[in-house]
Amino acid sequence: MNIQEIKRRLYSLMVSGVHIFIQTMLMTATWKEYYNPYIRIPFWTRGHWYIMTLYMVALMFFTHVYGGLKIGYLKQFDVLLSQVVAIICANVVFYVEVVLLAYHFLSVTPILITTAREIGFMLIWTMLSMVVYRKLFPPHRVLLIYGRDKDGEARNKIAERKDKFLIAESLNAEEEPDKIRQKLLVYDTVILWDVPNFIRNDILKECYGHRIRIYTMPSISDILLSGSEIMHFFDTPLFLNRSNALTLDQMAVKRLMDIGIALLILVVTSPVMAITALAIKLYDGGPVLYKQIRCSLFGESFYIYKFRSMRVDAEKDGVARLAQKRDTRITPVGFFIRKVRVDELPQLFNIIRGDMSFVGPRPERPEIIEEYKENLPEFPYRMKVKAGLTGYAQIYGKYNTVPYDKLKLDLYYIEHYSLWLDLKLLLLTVKIVLTPESTEGI
Repeated sequence: MNIQEIKRRLYSLMVSGVHIFIQTMLMTATWKEYYNPYIRIPFWTRGHWYIMTLYMVALMFFTHVYGGLKIGYLKQFDVLLSQVVAIICANVVFYVEVVLLAYHFLSVTPILITTAREIGFMLIWTMLSMVVYRKLFPPHRVLLIYGRDKDGEARNKIAERKDKFLIAESLNAEEEPDKIRQKLLVYDTVILWDVPNFIRNDILKECYGHRIRIYTMPSISDILLSGSEIMHFFDTPLFLNRSNALTLDQMAVKRLMDIGIALLILVVTSPVMAITALAIKLYDGGPVLYKQIRCSLFGESFYIYKFRSMRVDAEKDGVARLAQKRDTRITPVGFFIRKVRVDELPQLFNIIRGDMSFVGPRPERPEIIEEYKENLPEFPYRMKVKAGLTGYAQIYGKYNTVPYDKLKLDLYYIEHYSLWLDLKLLLLTVKIVLTPESTEGI
């Protein structure tokens, strides 16, 4: 690790430490003044330390999960949104803890005021910290090595993070190996974009040997290998890929979690669902629900349910098509419910029935799958698990992410499945609902 990278990490740790400490102090003051006197046995010095530590741990947990500590790594809006969501989640947990200690509900006003103060401090501190970060640590000057005429695509993607990367030079991967080797030694950061494996391997080893930071766009084969288990049957390591998605015990735990969370959310959101149904009916008198055939585990088809967000005659020609950006078929009510993801709530019934899971690849229509398979024969691999209401591709991609990249994200989820990953993606879904770009059309 070079000196500049050490400085970056130390700066991020310092900024994050101050953020967590100040937020904890603000909540501790609220606890001591407004809540501690009303619990059955008021706490003294050690008790205050106990409460402060629990709150700090909760705040650090949610801030870490949502990415609020990734200053310089995520975009400024993402960092700010992550910290807002983390503060709200930590404060909800804190209030529940206070209620349990008091044996009755206490006023939420103090904690709401404190939340506003925390968010206010966070906005000022984080934006100031990011301004200083950009001054101290300018974007990496990178060498872009691209394959298969992907120069334009790579530049467009990298341009979205001008705060992190500056393309100083670009080379086609089919250039002479000696020329590429000479260029590598000029830069401390290299991005490989869709470079063929037989060329990429030499570049990777060259960069590794000279301690050059390298970002690589993985192929589908790379994603499949990333989930392999290393074995030592012989005197050389082997990668074992069992080609199975979930074990029997994983499927059982996942199913129990799906039913429990679905029933809980169904109870909590039933008033929202009732209001949404009424709004759709009053707007044009058409049906409230929209059902459509989708494919889930092993390609089995089922009817998915959503609140109708488009005109009744949206597909009167019988041709299946994905929603477009600024799609004129979407009604005003539909536009709103799509923005806040309320249109997805009826899928809770699909989850309870077992058609879908909470987390998994999004279910596609059979005809869309056939279209994708023409260019992506690996597309059916994503149906090794049940389709999901939310998923890895929905969290880390966007609605208009190209199918090839969505496929790689879904396969990464399948290859690295764990209960903790499911829980993490569920938590991150709260943040994604608040991100406008995640609901754009193609």
